[in-house]
Amino acid sequence: MHPFRKAVEDRDARAMTELLAENVVFSSPVAFKPYPGKAVTAAILRAVLRVFEDFSYVREIGEPDARDHALVFTATVGGKQLQGCDFLHLDEDGKIDELTVMVRPLSGAQALAAAMAAEFDRIAAEAAAQSPAGPERPGTPEQPPTTAGER
Repeated sequence: MHPFRKAVEDRDARAMTELLAENVVFSSPVAFKPYPGKAVTAAILRAVLRVFEDFSYVREIGEPDARDHALVFTATVGGKQLQGCDFLHLDEDGKIDELTVMVRPLSGAQALAAAMAAEFDRIAAEAAAQSPAGPERPGTPEQPPTTAGER
């Protein structure tokens, strides 16, 4: 079992964060622009823990010592069922430097977008508190993220 899978299944936000590289890039299924940086990625992952219900990984793809992994999951958000996949890429130190999430069907993606939009201010505040350089402000599906200088 990949350590990220274990951390998510245990709902261990600290362990999830420790697995992220400082320069991780998170690509959301419901936002236009990727989110660079550990602080904002960790804040997004904590929000996902809050909005996903009945979350379960159903398949893990990738050799234990490989740098690429796919973790297939099911969840419910706002009463809508969804299927998704976390695509992980590990750097030379074994830290996650790319995390891309895809979900289906459209109704589930829309429910996820709405639930994450409701978490927007909390994500931004948590990311700002952990990033002295000023993180990108997370975008909504309708609005791309902004950098600190664009606020």
